[in-house]
Amino acid sequence: MVRTPLTPEERERGERLGLLLRTARGERSMAEIAAAAGLSAETLRKIETGRAPTPAFFTVAALAGVLGLSMDELVALCVLVPAPA
Repeated sequence: MVRTPLTPEERERGERLGLLLRTARGERSMAEIAAAAGLSAETLRKIETGRAPTPAFFTVAALAGVLGLSMDELVALCVLVPAPA
């Protein structure tokens, strides 16, 4: 299966998501958060660094739950709203 290349907007959104998750994690270890969310630390590392810019919905939902973030917050902070023309 050939994967469609990501758009610059998708990459940027993935970077914003990663930064938000990293910030919300604070001083807690990556391994602690990943285990609580049912992920590997490597998967979390890829998401936080933007190397996995389009994680599955349930992965994001699990991380949001562990970090005490609402999905509404994540959407609001990660999605760029285009400037009016």
